[in-house]
Amino acid sequence: MNEPRTDTRNPASSSDLEALRACFSGRLLLAADDIAPFVSDWRRRYLGSAIAVAQPDSAEDVAAVVRWCAAHRVPVVPQGGNTGLVGGATPDTDGRALVLSLTRMNRIRTIDPVNNTVTADAGCVLATLQQAAAEAGRLFPLSLAAEGSCTLGGNLSTNAGGVQVLRYGNTRDLCLGLEVVTPAGELWSALRGLRKDNTGYDLKQLFIGAEGTLGIITAATMKLYPRPVAQITALAALPDVASALRLLEMAQRRLAASLTAFELISGICLDIVERQFEDSRRPIPGRSPRYVLLESSDFESAEHAQSLFERLMSDALDAGVITDAAIAASIAQSQAFWALRERIPEAQTRDGNNVKHDISLPISAVEPFVRTTDAAIERAFPGARMVTFGHLGDGNLHYNVAPPEGTSFSDFKRHEPALNRLVHDAVASFGGSFSAEHGLGQLKVGENVRYKSALDIRLMQAVKHALDPLGLMNPGKVLPAQPS
Repeated sequence: MNEPRTDTRNPASSSDLEALRACFSGRLLLAADDIAPFVSDWRRRYLGSAIAVAQPDSAEDVAAVVRWCAAHRVPVVPQGGNTGLVGGATPDTDGRALVLSLTRMNRIRTIDPVNNTVTADAGCVLATLQQAAAEAGRLFPLSLAAEGSCTLGGNLSTNAGGVQVLRYGNTRDLCLGLEVVTPAGELWSALRGLRKDNTGYDLKQLFIGAEGTLGIITAATMKLYPRPVAQITALAALPDVASALRLLEMAQRRLAASLTAFELISGICLDIVERQFEDSRRPIPGRSPRYVLLESSDFESAEHAQSLFERLMSDALDAGVITDAAIAASIAQSQAFWALRERIPEAQTRDGNNVKHDISLPISAVEPFVRTTDAAIERAFPGARMVTFGHLGDGNLHYNVAPPEGTSFSDFKRHEPALNRLVHDAVASFGGSFSAEHGLGQLKVGENVRYKSALDIRLMQAVKHALDPLGLMNPGKVLPAQPS
């Protein structure tokens, strides 16, 4: 964890801060106790400091705050639900930055069920957006474990993925328009719900996935979809990753676009979940090296969905692709199946934590990557346990390495740099990415420089300098901070 500096001199005078307070509606937090929750990530891996926390009420207020920051050369760290895993919303330790929290900007602005769009503030919690869509008879398909606290702006800033990327794509694919405050404090609005708009550069794409380094997203227009008539969930046991890929091919051929989720889970993951949550029990007897949680969204009928799923599971069993399966017979059972998957992150923390990797690979490369990299880790770190799970349908794995039984994580953590290098080198050799859906933040800036080409970095720096010449927007994230 980064330790805060004791010298946190405020670069802004009290009169400057009074001027800031007067220029926007909302709250300005100045007391240390009020600021404290906003200067640490939720895992307590990063701990920074800030001159203040601004919580504006509108996009115009955000623009006013950013103009003040530009005039006073104060770095801006935008923050949504603060659920990130890479320190992207945490200020550094020099105490010069202002945290700009968007949580008060949480309105659903409009829902257009005919155009299948919703426009919402960046501080809107993802679960609230899902519920609003459901009440309008529509589906907003972005779904991830932190949906009860993460926000739309954070989802866009990190191009979040989640469990339904297989069918609906990443957050980028769901976005039709943005409203953004630029580093100069100008309010750029392109909240048009258009699916075709070929009028030059698609500027919104610059800000999606940029983690607040190019501007601050204040609102977005997102795609909605018809709600499925039925959703069927199943958990299948398999001997290995190769079998999981065979099942994926069968499921895509049989279910086509109705296949909305396909999650790979190692047996170790479920062992940890069952150990840490007494009410969690896998619905399949015995133990298996691998499991797949898959879900189908059907637009015809529940009977049709059930029939397709039962036939798929039966044929996969007959072909030796799976060794057993359970199909949820009720919403409660489906929720229990999903709880096994969604509890994995918390169960890992309770169990003693591990070295985490958020990687993506061509789907065809997943099996050889797992096979060869598991073996390499066992050779280098005998007894290490592979806590592997993720969205196999889009090639995204959370490829985590836990200490051998009886070894504390504090002792094992000294191997983290060597483990990261081993895993990320292997990912690169298979044509993959060392950051799939969590973003870069401050955790992976060095990896970005290591694995991106020099030209990639120069082009990214050119875009950064063109939009943020003062280097005030979330400095030290995504790219190394440039000397002033």
